[in-house]
Amino acid sequence: MVGNGREIPLATYRVTVGAGALDRAGEITHSVAPAHRYAIITDSNVGPLHAPRLRAALGNAQIHLLTIPSGEAHKTRDTWSALTDELLATGFGRDSTIIALGGGVVGDLAGFVAATFMRGVPYIQIPTSLLAMIDASVGGKTGVDTAAGKNLVGAFHQPAAVIADIRVLETLPRDHLRAGFAEAIKHGVIADAEYFATTARLAADLDALDVSGAEMLDVVARSIEIKAKVVGQDEREAGIRKTLNFGHTLGHAIELCSNYEILHGAAVATGMVYEARLAEMLGLAESGTADRVSEAVAAAELPTTKPASMSIDEIVRASHTDKKSRGGRVEYALPLRIGVMNSAEGRWSVPVNDDLATKALQ
Repeated sequence: MVGNGREIPLATYRVTVGAGALDRAGEITHSVAPAHRYAIITDSNVGPLHAPRLRAALGNAQIHLLTIPSGEAHKTRDTWSALTDELLATGFGRDSTIIALGGGVVGDLAGFVAATFMRGVPYIQIPTSLLAMIDASVGGKTGVDTAAGKNLVGAFHQPAAVIADIRVLETLPRDHLRAGFAEAIKHGVIADAEYFATTARLAADLDALDVSGAEMLDVVARSIEIKAKVVGQDEREAGIRKTLNFGHTLGHAIELCSNYEILHGAAVATGMVYEARLAEMLGLAESGTADRVSEAVAAAELPTTKPASMSIDEIVRASHTDKKSRGGRVEYALPLRIGVMNSAEGRWSVPVNDDLATKALQ
């Protein structure tokens, strides 16, 4: 515990969580990733709100601000190329540190820039959305989207530190806050039944929740602890880390079919409902698991069904473009019950035929 926040250790770095943690960004960054120059990568929504505070925290350091348009549509190789070209044009070298200031899109993209620039430079994650705080910023996955699917080009590159200031959530739109709760609900499903119940309760009355208060701090910290424990056992997703993909196989397919107009968390929420149903159809999950997931998602005012305009066939086809497809069949991470995932004899994912996936989507 540090002041009114928490320090969560991972194998090679720490996550600092708390109200006002952004004001410690200079102290933390200079300690774990000292550099000749710092490049802050942010987007057009987040930059005006929080970049001045980050600059102040970094003190007299040499800083270059790079701003991209906001939205998943800009998490592309073209944007990656433009960012790396600008770093080269402005004289950045191996003695540089990248700082990602933004949501999941900025974090994934800036992390990929850091992983590839000069064959890899340090970077700091400063997530500004709930989803990025509890999921995208932790674990070292970086990458960009392509026309074929989400995050299909990328690298594993662990940050030097993650700084999650829950006070910045005060500026987060409510639909993005709800989308973040989808990942919190997921963490409850895969690892902690009590936490699942807590997140479902809080998400049901978000208007009454103090987003910079103790309950939100507990949510962010507990989700990070769950993800950190999983990643610590399997950094490169050869086994148990696959459980973090619950809801993401069909969720990513729904995102792709919407041309990324649906928020990631909302798509994952729908994917969790369908995949929990699939787990029951396969005889893996205990009866009622899918209903409990659906009720939690609905309580958070997130979608429990695919958009009416989206066909089942196109979702199933899109699921084959995901990284979890093996030997022509799509693999799913599925629960046994709330808080416990199916180990599949150490594989942690189950190959499923398209006809069964189609039935689940119906």
